[in-house]
Amino acid sequence: MEVKAITRFARISAFKAREVTREIQGLSALQALDVVRFSPKKAARLIGKTLSSAIANAENNNRMKVQNLLVKEAVVGEGPTFKRFQPKARGSAGPIRKRTSHIKIILVEQELKEEKKVKKAKVKTEVVKPEAKS
Repeated sequence: MEVKAITRFARISAFKAREVTREIQGLSALQALDVVRFSPKKAARLIGKTLSSAIANAENNNRMKVQNLLVKEAVVGEGPTFKRFQPKARGSAGPIRKRTSHIKIILVEQELKEEKKVKKAKVKTEVVKPEAKS
């Protein structure tokens, strides 16, 4: 079962926020929280809020155990861009783009891994003797 948590709007560019989401993909939810807590980036705080919201949703709504949760997917997409103008010399204006982003985190419940017995493949080894010169 999957649990989604989406923040609809984050005032940071998607390019900057993707650096943090790449670090947490594939980690367990608790490990991902630790990575986000100790990351010095602004995006880490926003992604941490989204991640803790997803964990709370999984725990309360879907009765999942926090220890078994795994970050399946952490995606940051571009949101709407606010367009503003900065006055420039001689009466002209330069554009300012204030970027926003959408943060989406998908958690799955990790199944307990059973120890699988690895069968050893039998490999034939042949010894090739060099031919004698006559």
